[in-house]
Amino acid sequence: MTDHEQAPAGVDVTVPSVARMYDYLLGGKDNFPADREAAAHIIRLSPNAREVARANRAFLGRAVAAVAENGIRQFLDIGTGLPTQENVHQVAGRVSPGSRVVYVDNDPIVLVHARALLAETADTIVVEGDMRDPKAILGHPDIARHLDFGQPLAVIMVAVLHFIPDDDLAQTIVRTVRESLPSGSHLIISHVVVGELDSDVVGEGRDVYRKTSAGNVTPRTREQIAGFFEGLEMLEPGLVSTSDWRPNVALDPSLAGPTGADIICGVGRVP
Repeated sequence: MTDHEQAPAGVDVTVPSVARMYDYLLGGKDNFPADREAAAHIIRLSPNAREVARANRAFLGRAVAAVAENGIRQFLDIGTGLPTQENVHQVAGRVSPGSRVVYVDNDPIVLVHARALLAETADTIVVEGDMRDPKAILGHPDIARHLDFGQPLAVIMVAVLHFIPDDDLAQTIVRTVRESLPSGSHLIISHVVVGELDSDVVGEGRDVYRKTSAGNVTPRTREQIAGFFEGLEMLEPGLVSTSDWRPNVALDPSLAGPTGADIICGVGRVP
């Protein structure tokens, strides 16, 4: 995207969007100058930002494939972001054709692009929703028609909870979702951590995100993120960096790239 005419009516493209910043970090083209400038600022602060974004995206694909191989045929992706390669419905459909997927987001550009991509895909729908109101998502009539909450499903909350600044609210969101899931369901979460950044750099990074549509980013500790999985059975290898969650190939430490913030992740199964 290069001009305002390509944005949906009412979208101020001078305000950076976290979805479009993420798209830029992944090498996508669905972003505007303000998004690229904000993302470039983050890269200056955390030189590994591109690598972390790509590792997070790769984790999503591996996690979806893993739970599909465990028999999951329904997926609820909350805060889906802009479509790119290896989307949830593509990965799930490859492992188990006919899998049903719901994408949920509140970014108007995400909704426009996702609906255009999925116009001819009957097994996948896109719904407008805000993760800050999980009961509204879980009770949405379109979602209730598309997914059977009496059968196991996977709920995906990848790289979104760190945009909830209030710790109690973040835990409430996850607990509300977790308690709605029947036995055999899975919860897939990834979340940013400070990693090797010092407090001044973290503060400057948070200032960048305060000027975005999300209004904040809140890194949390490993212990806080582990709390999201309370009562669940963690799939191996547990709570780890996204690059370490069942990598397709062994990583050579000598080829390690730049350092900075990180994203850790996990997949929990409802007993």
